[in-house]
Amino acid sequence: MAGREEMSTSFGAAAGTYESGRPEYPAAAVEWMLQPVASHERRLRVADVGAGTGKLTRVVAASGAEVVAIDPDPAMLATLRDAVPGVPTFVGTAERLPLPDAGLDAIVLGQAWHWVDPVAGSREVGRALRSGGVLGLIWNVRDESEAWVRRLTGIMHGSHAEEMLAAGDPPIAAPFDGVQGREWRWTRPMTREALLAMARSRSYLITAEPAERAAIEAGLDDFFDDLGLRGDVTIDLPYVTRAYRSVRP
Repeated sequence: MAGREEMSTSFGAAAGTYESGRPEYPAAAVEWMLQPVASHERRLRVADVGAGTGKLTRVVAASGAEVVAIDPDPAMLATLRDAVPGVPTFVGTAERLPLPDAGLDAIVLGQAWHWVDPVAGSREVGRALRSGGVLGLIWNVRDESEAWVRRLTGIMHGSHAEEMLAAGDPPIAAPFDGVQGREWRWTRPMTREALLAMARSRSYLITAEPAERAAIEAGLDDFFDDLGLRGDVTIDLPYVTRAYRSVRP
């Protein structure tokens, strides 16, 4: 099994698959994260960190905010520029942001904070936010209250994000002090190919040895046969979007 650092930087090898396989974020959840800094007088200045292919970036941009996208992987940012034209992109991480001091209203991370050192990341995010600015964290998590979703996870393996969130709220540190959280439940119609793309976009499968990857995909094929998924047939994959926010003093 690959190490955590290798897994955290593996996604560029499957950027196109990530873009097609991963879900969007509910606009209501993103609006809630940004609510403490909402303004009718000017555009919000927001950085999407760990932006990947821009799944969160495009929702923030659609809200009317001025947004920049930051990711450690140039391949992911190249895909983002095609998906969300006009958004400035920069290589960086939550622990080392290419941003000036106190220049932003909000910094958001989608499917990303579980890869971040919470102490160093919180300190650096706090540096780049103005007083009263918001750190927003969001994840789309499959709803495993349904038996078939639990079986799906068993075949393709769990993730660091799922392990972290199962333990409680995401860890943050100074200058932030605690988080507020909310959940949104929804479903995404998925074909066999879409489910396979989702599985292939996960760091465990991207970094698996060829024999293990082949075994996982064979297991998925058998499972999808059991579900009767062929061609354009879809199944509703239930998601829970978990969003968190914390205001910088």
